[in-house]
Amino acid sequence: MSRLERLREIADRLHPSSWLYSTYEHRLISELDHDQLPEHVAVLADGNRRWARVNAPGQPLAVGYRAGADKLKEFVAWCEEVKIPVVTLWVLSTENFARDGDEIVPLLKVIEELVTDLASTRRWRVHPVGAMDLVPAETAEVLRRAEADTKDVGGMMINIAVSYGGRHELRDAFRSLLAEKAQQGMTITELAETLEIDHIADHLYTAGQPDPDLIIRTSGEQRLSGFLMWQSAHSEFYFHEALWPDFRKVDFIRALRSYNQRERRFGK
Repeated sequence: MSRLERLREIADRLHPSSWLYSTYEHRLISELDHDQLPEHVAVLADGNRRWARVNAPGQPLAVGYRAGADKLKEFVAWCEEVKIPVVTLWVLSTENFARDGDEIVPLLKVIEELVTDLASTRRWRVHPVGAMDLVPAETAEVLRRAEADTKDVGGMMINIAVSYGGRHELRDAFRSLLAEKAQQGMTITELAETLEIDHIADHLYTAGQPDPDLIIRTSGEQRLSGFLMWQSAHSEFYFHEALWPDFRKVDFIRALRSYNQRERRFGK
């Protein structure tokens, strides 16, 4: 950031409207029931391409991807501020690989930069989740390095859902479960007779983590698109009209307030 840009940022913060908005945000946070906040928040950061077409017409879609990545960094900081232990960011689905290479390659580069930046803070644990066999080798290496470099960090867990698809996750979970039981000498018949729900959960990408309490999706879409199919059985959903780069901190706080106001019954 240049000296001029820093001065502009300081001026924006000192502007009366910015001060009033920040005060409003802090008031909303103070009104939350912090004993009833989610332990795990997941987000479908949808709308980056549409944002680019509206706000940067004629420019590469990577402009939208970068704006979306910057917002994800802000989002992580917002979650840390209210002490949410686990966050899952869906940044690339398995279906996205069907896009043209001229679009997917820049997106992968933005994801690599995002993951590297999150890991470099040394504030959070970065945990990639997804079908890593579909990811290019150089991207997979960046993801593995970020995870290794933050393994000993005691802060919030950030799941980066890359090359993620709910059906792929269940496929991989069953493959892992079958391989484990085969190594133990168990037959398919024996497994069928003894299989329990927890056995499958133990082989998911998010094994050992709490299921998402709150799932947020932006851009006005009201569907999960296979996101965390198993884990979302009892999740609360919050859909917002804003395209992801336009999603504000106050919108996040309102999502938490909505969660606060709900009575969770877990299917009972």
